[in-house]
Amino acid sequence: MASLMEELLLTMDGETEQYEKLISLNDEKKDSIIYKKLDVLEAITVQEQAIADALLELEKKRQGLMQSIAAVMGYENDQITVSWMIDNLAGQPVEQKKLITARGKLREAADNAQILNFQTQNLLRQAIEMVEFDITLLKSVKQAPQTSNYGKNAETTGDLLGNRGFDAKQ
Repeated sequence: MASLMEELLLTMDGETEQYEKLISLNDEKKDSIIYKKLDVLEAITVQEQAIADALLELEKKRQGLMQSIAAVMGYENDQITVSWMIDNLAGQPVEQKKLITARGKLREAADNAQILNFQTQNLLRQAIEMVEFDITLLKSVKQAPQTSNYGKNAETTGDLLGNRGFDAKQ
């Protein structure tokens, strides 16, 4: 069981490292969004996808290791969590403390990555709004004023000099 526990701790440390890689990419990602460097943003997205794939593999490995440890301890349960492992390692304080430390680091890294993702999502939303504003502005520049054409009843016909109207969608 000691080797399973060590492998579990290494897997959790690997997950933490992957989340820290995501966090380190965030400043570069924000700059690429702000300064409209789409080629840099595309490269960062490829890197993030590779990290996400690695995280998925590590998570699967962690789940398998936890189930193996539970089986060694005499439990058969598909809903085994790290917190459950900590609670059931009361008789082994050294392993329990290592697991608590690894879980804390992993949670902190995952929480930080989630916060930064939320901030980046808001930044992207604002960037899209700016693009939509620019498009609306460009469309309005092409709109010409109404003509002074009058019909039979001496009322304006409402014809425009340009062929496009202003889209005031807000």
